[in-house]
Amino acid sequence: MQKTLDISVVVPAYNEEESIGELNEWISRVMDSHGFSYEILLIDDGSTDGTWAKVKELAILNPNLRGLKFNRNHGKSAALNTGFYHASGRVVITMDADLQDSPDEIPGLYRMITEENYDLVSGWKKKRHDPIGKTIPSKFFNYVTGIISGIKLHDFNCGLKAYSNVVVKNINVYGEMHRYIPVISKWHGFGRIGEKVVQHQARKFGTTKYGLERFIYGFLDLISVTFVSKFRKKPMHFFGSLGTLSFLAGFFITIYIISRKIWSIYHRETFRDVVDQPLFYLALIAIVIGVQLFLAGFLAEMFTMANERNSHYLLIDKVGF
Repeated sequence: MQKTLDISVVVPAYNEEESIGELNEWISRVMDSHGFSYEILLIDDGSTDGTWAKVKELAILNPNLRGLKFNRNHGKSAALNTGFYHASGRVVITMDADLQDSPDEIPGLYRMITEENYDLVSGWKKKRHDPIGKTIPSKFFNYVTGIISGIKLHDFNCGLKAYSNVVVKNINVYGEMHRYIPVISKWHGFGRIGEKVVQHQARKFGTTKYGLERFIYGFLDLISVTFVSKFRKKPMHFFGSLGTLSFLAGFFITIYIISRKIWSIYHRETFRDVVDQPLFYLALIAIVIGVQLFLAGFLAEMFTMANERNSHYLLIDKVGF
C-alpha cells in the first residue's frame, strides 16, 4: 500500500529543460526545511527539447521526484489530470515549471488546507511581472468568471494552487478546463475555496507558451463548463425546456392562422391561403426545431445513464515508480 505523504507537488512542463533543475532544488529545499514528506510529480507534456532527459537525470539524484511523459503535447489540463491521478499527498500543490511560481508559498498553502479546512486555495499574483497586454485582459476575464461562477477570486488562472487530496480524486480536468478548476470543484460540492496572495517571479528562461487567443478560448470554455456543470445530469431540463417552448410557440401560431382563416370563411371575408403567409413557415420551423431540441434532450438523457468514461492519455515512459 502506497504511503500517504504530506504534500504532492504536481508540475506540468513543456519545453522547460532550463528551469526544472532549479525548480527541483527549490522545492526540495523548502520541503526539507519544514520537515514535510513529499513527492514531486513532473509531467512532461510532450516536450521537444531536452526536458525529459533532464527529468530522468533529476530522478536519479532525487528519490522524491517522479516523472511521467506524454507521447505528444496534450495540454496543461491533461498533465494536471494525470498528476492528480498519481498524487498520494494529503495536500496537492500545483505550480508551473517556469519558475514564476515560488515554492516558498507551499507551507502557507499547506496550512490553509490542513488547519483552516479549505478544499482549495488559489494563488493571487497581486503584483505581476507581465506586460499590460496580458494583465488587463486577465483582470477582465477574472471579473466575468467571478460573476458567472459566483466564486470571488482575483486570479482563476494562477498555476499555484493547493487542494485537499479528496478534491483532486473526485474531479476530472479535460480540454482547457484547468482555468476553471475552482468552478469545477465548487459544482462537485467542494465549496470551501480560499485565496492567498503569492509572489510572482519574473520569467527567467524562455518565453510564455500562451497568447492572447487563450482569452477567447477561455470564455468559450467558461460557457462550456457552466453548461456541462449545470445540465450534464439532467440535459432534458435544458433541451426539453427550449424544445417545448419552441414547439408551443409554433403550434399556437399555426392554430391562430388556421382559426383566422376559418373565421374569414365563415364571415365571407377575403383571406389569404395559409401557405401564402410567411408567419406559417416561421411557425413550422419553430415546431420542427422544438421537436429536434426535445429529441436532443432525450438522447442526451440516455447518454447520462451510461457510465462516464475518464480520459486516457498515452504515457510512453515513466521513472521513479
